[in-house]
Amino acid sequence: MAGYSHITYGVDDGVATITLHRPDRLNAFTKLMQVELCSAFDAIDADPAVRAVVVTGAGKAFCAGADLGSGEVTFDTDNAPADSGIVREADGRHRDEGGLVSLRIFQLTKPIIAAINGVSVGVGATMTLPMDVRLASTSARFGFVFARRGIVPEACSSWFLPRVVGISRAMEWCATGRVFDAEEALAGGLVRSLHAPDDLLPAAYGIAREIADSSSGVSVALTRAMLWRLLGAPHPMEAHRLDSALVDALGASGEAREGVMSFLEKRPPAFPGKVPGDLPPTYPWWEEPEF
Repeated sequence: MAGYSHITYGVDDGVATITLHRPDRLNAFTKLMQVELCSAFDAIDADPAVRAVVVTGAGKAFCAGADLGSGEVTFDTDNAPADSGIVREADGRHRDEGGLVSLRIFQLTKPIIAAINGVSVGVGATMTLPMDVRLASTSARFGFVFARRGIVPEACSSWFLPRVVGISRAMEWCATGRVFDAEEALAGGLVRSLHAPDDLLPAAYGIAREIADSSSGVSVALTRAMLWRLLGAPHPMEAHRLDSALVDALGASGEAREGVMSFLEKRPPAFPGKVPGDLPPTYPWWEEPEF
């Protein structure tokens, strides 16, 4: 798709690919990258042909964190010029750009897979946390380096990271701010699997292809929302009420009929539903906060 300069975006046979594309700067994150990522996610949600998403980086890095080209004032949003592109609340408070990306990923209706091909530190690591599956190259490096830059974790990572890896490991990684290797990321549950550099994207596309070819897009969209949004539910009864309503909603649909019949007839499924157009009236079942 034309019009992007800090990412590239394309769709092939139901799988969208977003590539962070500032290889000369190790794909360092910018305000423009934030705007372009959110625009691409909007396009993905609006396109019923997209069944899954893969995000990776151009060149030898995934994302080296925030672009520090502004030097010591990089994070000084109070004194940023009016034309800087900073997003603010009505009362003037700054909105963290990494958080805008994480919140947009959280809202996504399609499953999203990170193919972390190299260094992934700062926002380069935190933006992957709301992604559903993370695969990494054996050459990848990770770091939640905020304490070493005199700031705090951003991109909603204080919510996501403990849920992904547990509070103890999250605190260790954030308090030390050290950069660690792919083996430690795997042992800590940050990534699903490690792959030789040339095998990383094929592995990510293999998962995306399995989703696109074998699963109901409507079912996957609802399941993604259920799993993420019920993480903070106070009691399993909330999940019981919700899954009862959604099973009822889909049970009478063409999705369930096709799922059962394709199994009984021993053939690949051809689910008729499209996302977002065929999501049931039950969706969305939450009160969406402003973001």
